[in-house]
Amino acid sequence: MKKTRSVIVLLLVLTLLISIFANVQILAAKKVYKIGAAVYGLKAEYMRLWTTALERHPAVKNGTVKITVFDGKYDASVQQSQFETMVTQGFDAILFVPIDIQAGAAAVEAAYQARIPVIGSNTRVNSDHLTSYIGSDDVKAGEIEAEAVLSKIGHKGNVVIIEGPIGQSAQIERRKGNLNVIRKYPAVKVLEMKTANWSRAEALSLMENWLNAYPGKINGVIGQNDEMALGAIQAMKQAGIDPKTIPTAGIDGVTDALLGIKSGELASCTLQDATGQSQGALDLALRALIGSSYKPQADCWKDMVWGKTMQKVYNVPWVPVTKDNADKLLSQRKVDTSR
Repeated sequence: MKKTRSVIVLLLVLTLLISIFANVQILAAKKVYKIGAAVYGLKAEYMRLWTTALERHPAVKNGTVKITVFDGKYDASVQQSQFETMVTQGFDAILFVPIDIQAGAAAVEAAYQARIPVIGSNTRVNSDHLTSYIGSDDVKAGEIEAEAVLSKIGHKGNVVIIEGPIGQSAQIERRKGNLNVIRKYPAVKVLEMKTANWSRAEALSLMENWLNAYPGKINGVIGQNDEMALGAIQAMKQAGIDPKTIPTAGIDGVTDALLGIKSGELASCTLQDATGQSQGALDLALRALIGSSYKPQADCWKDMVWGKTMQKVYNVPWVPVTKDNADKLLSQRKVDTSR
């Protein structure tokens, strides 16, 4: 009788242990990763496209990841404070789009000391403690847009260059690409090169000043992003100048730029894959947290190598925008840019 009771007790204990183990597995499977996305600013469309795509990543939609987006308001000190908040609140990982290539290193260091992986995206930061980076080759983009403008003006004449925020990696690298091409053509002169901080409104004002300072002398405009190129075009229109007579180029592939390519007002636009950069960054963050068993879910990996080990840098290909593919790209643009 005692033996039977002992067997029953043993079976009950085993059943309880099995139940506990199963519940632990279920809880582990349902772990929700708290991941922050610290982006330099949300005024312009491109970063809104980036964040919207991030929020549509399968891991976010199925509840595996809870994303919190932090608006850096184009201020490195704001981004530093946001990193400190994420460290204090125990975020599992951080996606970082820095406003300043140098200042952003302190933010990465704070996360590194807290053992929080940081995945860079879109713009670079000078830090050896970045877990990985996914973006596009901005030097190449600068070369593409400069060549497009110079070819339109016969590789001779005067151009102006509208730059991004001074000190941000995209501004630094796109300028390098712009000048790489311009140096090839001695008959091309850069009249002026100033920042408009990725802003359409600032670029409009800057271009108005240039049109007054150099009446009839500006042959081409190189805008280091679409918003600034579009601001320059708006200034031309307000001055009674047909934009088609002053070839203007931009980078990013925002909605109005795609429309500008269709109308012919914008001479060149190179689309930067916001979805690939943001969703690819989240895949890399999950790989850092889960390990090599994690399988990527973003579409960008169909054209990029995921590999057996995590690399320090991943380059998302650029997409040249033409009249032939503009409508297709516009049809894929399902985002509320009024956000």
